[in-house]
Amino acid sequence: MSEDSNGPRSGYATPLELLRTPPPRERADAARNRAAVLAAAERLFAEHGPEGVSMDQVATAAGVGKGTLFRRFGDKSGLAVALLDARERELQEAILSGPPPLGPGAAPGERIEAFVLAYLDYLLKHLALVRMSETASPGARYRIGAYRFWHLHLALLLDGDPDPEAAAHGLLAALSAEHASALLPDLGEERLRAALVRLARAVASGGSGTGA
Repeated sequence: MSEDSNGPRSGYATPLELLRTPPPRERADAARNRAAVLAAAERLFAEHGPEGVSMDQVATAAGVGKGTLFRRFGDKSGLAVALLDARERELQEAILSGPPPLGPGAAPGERIEAFVLAYLDYLLKHLALVRMSETASPGARYRIGAYRFWHLHLALLLDGDPDPEAAAHGLLAALSAEHASALLPDLGEERLRAALVRLARAVASGGSGTGA
């Protein structure tokens, strides 16, 4: 990869910037309804867990009609994706322009490890919501725009690997919500975190790219 991938520069957007999750664009009334729905969903999910909350309950708490809710978000997995958008954008901005090693300026291996740890922090904080968004239907995780961002970021960092795209998918597989949910009861957070760091270092050792 060219040195352009090391971070954003003025005058043009890098491929990674083009995959950044955009904020929603909507009318003022739609924005108010969206904010009310997301605030209600966040509160109810926190109190009862996503599985213990119905779309009817969210609509009632938000003061919107059920039709409006379903047209806008589709189902609870759509609500989960919407709730996670802002958190994902924060992580994306840190990758694009934050301080190293998560942001540009550090060696590829250091950036890969920093990403794994930062993503794991995000994942564990919102595990139930991420799991819902990733498992709503077969292959749902791979259709989420943010996944394409994470994948390209890692693939650029793994430029020296024989197959950086496959290596990036492999590392992200270990960061899926379903995988983390299954392992946490047996391993605990500390062992899971240590195992993922070792995996990140092993994957990174196969590449010598200029970074993303």
